[in-house]
Amino acid sequence: MRRSEPARCNGTVTATTAAPAGPTRLTARALGPDLARGVMLLCIALANSHYFLRGDRYLGGFPLDGSPVDSAVSWLIVTCVDGRAFPMFGLLFGYGVARIVERNQAAGHPAVRRLLWRRAAVLIGIGVLHGLLLFAGDILAMYGVLLLVGALAVFWRDGWVLAVAALFFVLTALPAAGTGVEALAGPGTDLLPPDLGGMVVDRAPSVAVVALLGPIGFACPFLLGLWAGRRRVLEQPARYRAALTVTAVAGIAAAVLGAQPMALPVAGVVPVPDAATLDGAVALHTASGTLGGLGYAALVVLLAARLERRYDGRRGPVVEALAALGQRSMTCYLAQSVVWAVVFTPFLLDLSGVLGVTGTAALAVATWLATLLLADRMRRAGRRGPFETLVRRVTYRRAMG
Repeated sequence: MRRSEPARCNGTVTATTAAPAGPTRLTARALGPDLARGVMLLCIALANSHYFLRGDRYLGGFPLDGSPVDSAVSWLIVTCVDGRAFPMFGLLFGYGVARIVERNQAAGHPAVRRLLWRRAAVLIGIGVLHGLLLFAGDILAMYGVLLLVGALAVFWRDGWVLAVAALFFVLTALPAAGTGVEALAGPGTDLLPPDLGGMVVDRAPSVAVVALLGPIGFACPFLLGLWAGRRRVLEQPARYRAALTVTAVAGIAAAVLGAQPMALPVAGVVPVPDAATLDGAVALHTASGTLGGLGYAALVVLLAARLERRYDGRRGPVVEALAALGQRSMTCYLAQSVVWAVVFTPFLLDLSGVLGVTGTAALAVATWLATLLLADRMRRAGRRGPFETLVRRVTYRRAMG
């Protein structure tokens, strides 16, 4: 038998040999994090769909030549959705990693980093294929790269975790020259490939850039999730009620206020500023979005706790469906991309020049509702999502139910 390696947790060392601990059973998962993932998938659908639209003038991925209703919907999406949902998923991703580490240490399995690296590898593999074949803005490969590097941080002391998270937050708050110019651009051939033959070639550079540079913007919420996961903050809302309440109020308020330098020009309330001013607006929107992501996660967890108290732990059909969606978030995220590919790709339905912001928002909501029904049907059948099952099989090297 191979000699075991020491397992470390906050400076302590134990020498044990055991198989890796499997994932938490669906029936044993905490409601708050799953509910947050389910709700935020709607925000991700809204955040992604408008980038496919054609128009004469753009700002932040929104055509500026739409109707007054389009302008109002654009303002709402920029204020409440864009750059706010993805940081929340980064937080939940780090939180989940912390729980994996704790479960495996409790089971006496020392090779936690190798387990996490296997998980990272399968995320990168799925993400690259997703990006090349369906949606160039894929985030799964980015999360895989983040985990590949972030696995080195799982045994850092809390002080280091928080300090590095603060460092990356400051980096995202610094204006970067040229981001304002990029905000004025419309969809390229990576999002709207003109033909099947050139699709992979056109998307490959975008997929690589998002996967390799995207982790810089998501390192802060990932590390904060790692820190929170060690304390099980999202699973013990009663114990951390005060901190969660402050985070929800302050984070969401910061996100709303920090979005306005981008949201008001997008809505046509004020003129589009020059590129240098937009550089600062983009940076502020990104930094405040990180705070908003934390706020959204805290708010949903508090609401989940309130529902469980009010109904004595029982869940109604809507809450059950939302939680089921969160438990199958990867499968349903990928299902969204199938819809975008069919509806917007030029050699398929090619509706990017027909639909406006309001139409794509309605499509995003309809797509999310369809995945909600799909996830609930899988829940009733006692089945995990197929991509969640694949990730678990590769991660733990055994079949998972």
